[in-house]
Amino acid sequence: MFYNQGYAGNMAARRYAAVHSGARTQGATPHALVKILFDELLIALEATVLAERQNDRLKVSDKQARAMSILFALESSLDFDKGGDIAIGLAQIYREARRLLLVGAKERNAEAVEQARVMIDEIADAWGQIG
Repeated sequence: MFYNQGYAGNMAARRYAAVHSGARTQGATPHALVKILFDELLIALEATVLAERQNDRLKVSDKQARAMSILFALESSLDFDKGGDIAIGLAQIYREARRLLLVGAKERNAEAVEQARVMIDEIADAWGQIG
């Protein structure tokens, strides 16, 4: 999945991913949309770890940017009025995950990104059990 497919193969894979993603989100409930974000975030974090271990700086940058974007989306979707302490706690976890991603990129440290992945995996697991 993470091997170099060349330009044409990469474009085809991106088109397929876009169609697959669109099919998953069409008609999804808000709860299901958040689950999709968690799934995509975990994939991006795992790909970042793998790319870091393979010293593929371009892929690290690409997957880190995707993970950051999803973390911002998750945080911006929090309702602090209704969510109270839970929303605040989630915001703190998302910020810590972003910090670990930045540390991982700066220090070329896959372990920092892996820490972020473990944190997010726990939340994603709990979210999956709710719905």
